[in-house]
Amino acid sequence: MAPAQAGYAPDLSAFLKSLKVQSLEKSIENLISLFKRRQIKNSRPCAIATAHLLRQVVAKSKWSDLGKLLERIQQVGQRLMEAQPREMVVGNIVRRVLGMIREEAKEDRNEEFSDSGSNSQKASPRREPSDLSLSKAGAVPPIGTFSPLRFESNIGPDAAFESSSNDDVFGKSTRPPLMTSHASYAVLNGVPVQQSMFNLLSTNSSPSSTPVAASPVGKSAPSSAAISHRISTATLDLKAEIMNGIEEIIDELLQVDEQIAAYAQEHIHSNEIILTHSSSGSVQKFLLKAAEKRKFTVIVAESYPNDHEATHAAVTGKTSQDEKNADEMSVGTFMKPLAAAGITVVLMTDATIFAIMSRVNKVILATHAVIANGGLIAAAGARIIARAAKVHKTPVIVVSGIYKLSPDYPFEFESLIEYGDPGSVIGYDDGPLVDKLEVDNPLFDYVPPDLVDLYITNLGAHAPSYLYRIVADHYKPEDINFHKPELQF
Repeated sequence: MAPAQAGYAPDLSAFLKSLKVQSLEKSIENLISLFKRRQIKNSRPCAIATAHLLRQVVAKSKWSDLGKLLERIQQVGQRLMEAQPREMVVGNIVRRVLGMIREEAKEDRNEEFSDSGSNSQKASPRREPSDLSLSKAGAVPPIGTFSPLRFESNIGPDAAFESSSNDDVFGKSTRPPLMTSHASYAVLNGVPVQQSMFNLLSTNSSPSSTPVAASPVGKSAPSSAAISHRISTATLDLKAEIMNGIEEIIDELLQVDEQIAAYAQEHIHSNEIILTHSSSGSVQKFLLKAAEKRKFTVIVAESYPNDHEATHAAVTGKTSQDEKNADEMSVGTFMKPLAAAGITVVLMTDATIFAIMSRVNKVILATHAVIANGGLIAAAGARIIARAAKVHKTPVIVVSGIYKLSPDYPFEFESLIEYGDPGSVIGYDDGPLVDKLEVDNPLFDYVPPDLVDLYITNLGAHAPSYLYRIVADHYKPEDINFHKPELQF
């Protein structure tokens, strides 16, 4: 009898391969189902999957202007966020892409305005004042000849001389015609010295306004085919720029751990005792980088009952092949053991955290998501560690990539906590006890900002009170509540 074939569970690698052969809508539905079934979980796998899908949306969607593309990205992002609302990095990546598209649109508009300004300068060269106006004695130069802005009257120099010779110098004088609201001093002569945004828009929008620059003689207006070709070429250029920007975001996700680890030797010193918990790959790479020049001790809390097996495997280096493949694409949990790098590693239970905290020099925590107020969502047990550290005045350092920083500010922090299988806490075979208790098994904890001393990101070290500035630099205000139309003004 042939052995039963193991069940196939799609993961991040399978999803990335399917993007090459599936249609766009099918890929969107596939990722939504993977999020709902938690077959793609943890921050970085969800962020990578979202970025790759949005890249396909930009490449395969038919759009002629950036407004339609923004609307399409918002629709897809809202569906992904509704599939797994507690994975805040999904919304973060969508907002980053939306902000990047708005930046490209802004640069494109600036280039168009600069091109139109340069063309108008070429089409209407400024006339220099004639020497005839100053050749005769007693002649009054035309108004505007000696102006600091170097404007001329729109009458000829001969007419100006005749008027000045027949009239008294202090009597009548030649003046330029009155200006309307659509004309500036420069427009009077067709000489756009410096054009403001208002003049550009008003001149182009009003057919009766004075033209800034006349069309060259003998040249007809571009045909509709030429205009459509120009639009299609500009769309292709913008599409390439946006896709390159998404590729940069994906590269950032893949390199964030190495960038964070570069700051390790500045914050970890020799002969220190470091306390951490869970099996975070970011924390392990941070410690391994510091171990290249430092000798210290690491105490690892086992994070029972949700992450204790992975923590044991990360400390001892003993893991099965199935477990390694299952977590290989998530956060790179299983790597070279800390002990092999010369670090003294002590594994302890969560119940002894408060007792050992007096011997600890620093606490280093990983995070699942960071909120705009400086708080964080971390694996269950992080809040107990942070509170014990505050009692003993031990500094708490959080390592996190910028992509985990969310602009959302939930007023009910309980909505961010995800609960797992209560069977991990108490077995169902213990029937009489199960009937008398209500057992909860939270997978995450909310750690308020007053319990955190420092954030170390791929952009450097920041205090919790400074995170609002990073949010302002990475997200556009109009994209923060794109999934909540009722909150947009």
